[in-house]
Amino acid sequence: MPLDTARIQALCFDVDGTLSDTDGQYAARFARLLAPLRPLLPGRDPARAARWLVMRLEGPGNFALGVPDHLGLDDELHRLGEWLRRKGLAGRKPHHFEIIAGVHSTLEALRPHYPMTVVTARGPRGTLAFLEQYDLGGYFVGVASSQTSPRTKPHPDPIYWSAEKMGVPPEACLMIGDTTVDIRAGRATGAQTVGVLSGFGEEAELRRAGADLILPSVVELPAILLAQ
Repeated sequence: MPLDTARIQALCFDVDGTLSDTDGQYAARFARLLAPLRPLLPGRDPARAARWLVMRLEGPGNFALGVPDHLGLDDELHRLGEWLRRKGLAGRKPHHFEIIAGVHSTLEALRPHYPMTVVTARGPRGTLAFLEQYDLGGYFVGVASSQTSPRTKPHPDPIYWSAEKMGVPPEACLMIGDTTVDIRAGRATGAQTVGVLSGFGEEAELRRAGADLILPSVVELPAILLAQ
């Protein structure tokens, strides 16, 4: 089904693989680990093998992240992580995030036309650190992290929360993300969805999940949404 732009009143953005180049960072780390095995790799290319590995881990990774939420243990694990940080038992080194090229200009173009929120399964600390590092917080009227709603993606709760925050019905939202988790969460609320290929998800699986539109990255959004 093609995107019905006339219905869209507000935008919800995933972070990892959508605004932040998370998979690029993971692939680079794996490539360094695989470098000693270069003669055994297809095409002797550690970067290609690392990218393949990251893509293959996306599904199991999402499943693993969803288990605590499904069991109702995500809040407890979040509190445990915060306690470990306070006690100095978990790393305090600031994490350096990479941003998808063109995100600033994209959000700047969209801001006059749509209220926007972040909808991510990442915890609040990492989410806010990314937004602060790149001065993106001012673009969003709300941030739905893993701790904002009773359930996180692929459950629809964060998008319902975002819709209320933006003052629009859920079906008037557009959920933009790079994985089937984002697409499933959006569809569960009646929202339209855009899958982007700048992250973990592949085009075939995003189509199977029911994405209304698939784009190379969020940079193409203004041309689609502001065309009329």
